[in-house]
Amino acid sequence: MKITAITLDRLRLPLDPPLHAAWDPEPRRHFDATIVRVRTDEGITGIGSGDTMAGFEAVEHLFVGTDPLDIVRHVKAIETANFHGGRYWPLEAALWDVIGQVAGLPVATLFGNSARSLPVYASSAELKPPAERVESAQQAREAGFRALKIRIDRDRADEGVETVAAVRDALGSNFHIMVDLNQSWRMAGDTAPATDLAATRRLVRRLAELDVFWVEEPLPYADVQGFRTLRSENPGLRIAAGEMHHSVPDLLRYLEQDVLDVYQMDAVLAVGMHRARTLAEVAQLKHRAFTPHSWTNGIGLLANLALAAGVGAGPYLEFPYDPPGWTPQRRDFMLAEPLTITPGGELTVPPRPGLGVELDEEAVDLWRI
Repeated sequence: MKITAITLDRLRLPLDPPLHAAWDPEPRRHFDATIVRVRTDEGITGIGSGDTMAGFEAVEHLFVGTDPLDIVRHVKAIETANFHGGRYWPLEAALWDVIGQVAGLPVATLFGNSARSLPVYASSAELKPPAERVESAQQAREAGFRALKIRIDRDRADEGVETVAAVRDALGSNFHIMVDLNQSWRMAGDTAPATDLAATRRLVRRLAELDVFWVEEPLPYADVQGFRTLRSENPGLRIAAGEMHHSVPDLLRYLEQDVLDVYQMDAVLAVGMHRARTLAEVAQLKHRAFTPHSWTNGIGLLANLALAAGVGAGPYLEFPYDPPGWTPQRRDFMLAEPLTITPGGELTVPPRPGLGVELDEEAVDLWRI
């Protein structure tokens, strides 16, 4: 089998009203997605998505004409290309989609088949005042979710803590609450400094008193000792991070130095599916949790689901969901059907071979740039 072509569909969905993502200083007035298709001489086409694939045309020749089943070779080639500027992990997802179709098995089965479905948490996007966030949390629970992640703005910490307290009071102790401080990395052009360690320590202590399940990305990635300090000062509270950490050696050092409770590398943005599986297995062998970040689109979510279900990630999988600003219909606009959860709050691995992607080709044609 040979790769005959790799094509990119660049899509743009207008967002009206815009999404006010907590981690982005600019309102999002459109949602971009790049669909990667790996075409083969045997008629099998693999599909992936996630990062933008900007500049991929310069390295496309490294893959066309090769065997799509040579996945380790392709991962190493993607890493060499990434070193020079791009982030081409959606290509790896598309290659795994080919491999799954050749094998006649879901990629989750190839990755270990630890679970057929995973509990998910509703991962919010926007900052909302306490009463509004309580209402959204109640609606999420009615939809089947057993957990919710709340964003806190570093410049509005008191309001954020008040919001968490209101949700805890309204939904009780059986509903898990995660908190994301979005301090580990920045959107392009956002040069504001992260909150210093002393202020972060005070904030995390307040959140621990509210029985928060984990605090995510509380510090910049470089502050390894700061992460360890937060863990040592707050027994019983998990510290999570790593969603956009691109360095596998650095992540291995995190594991060696026992920096985090929960590792969150995104398979289509950070380190790829193959490397994320290795890191996940090391984390689990060290009795630490792995559950990937999944804030891209439905195709990226399916890739992370395959990885997570394969290795037995948990205790929850991230499910981007914050109506009305962020809905499965917006997130998955390129799919024939948006991904939805079961009444019990789980996301099921599609039984089809590969990643289980079903595109809406009319939507692809409509929103292609």
